[in-house]
Amino acid sequence: MFASHNLRTPLGRARGLGSAKDGLHHWWLQRLTALALIPLTVWFVASVVGLAGSGYEEFATWLSAPCTAAAMILFLGITFHHAQSGMQVVLEDYVSDHGWRNASIIVVKFICYGLAVLSIVSTLIVSFGG
Repeated sequence: MFASHNLRTPLGRARGLGSAKDGLHHWWLQRLTALALIPLTVWFVASVVGLAGSGYEEFATWLSAPCTAAAMILFLGITFHHAQSGMQVVLEDYVSDHGWRNASIIVVKFICYGLAVLSIVSTLIVSFGG
């Protein structure tokens, strides 16, 4: 006669469920990637300022150091992952149509991860002198 879910309170039905049923994971991921980006962004900005006025050869020499290339790859990967995760949360919160929301999330993921791969491969090419 009555379905059991009708007898539950709205809080009981919603408890533990975010907009995508794993909202806590996205929240933690956003905070952790933001925390990781603080020192990486400071390093990146300081490096760019230090390289101001330098030519391509100086830049390539700087990027060819293993620690520098690794830090750049880490910076790029975390930056694009943070951007993708943030855009996904915005889309989940503000796009009400499920089809458009899912399509938009997929497009954003492809764009962010594609740009991440492109920038990381470019970093490797420059750092190996290609």
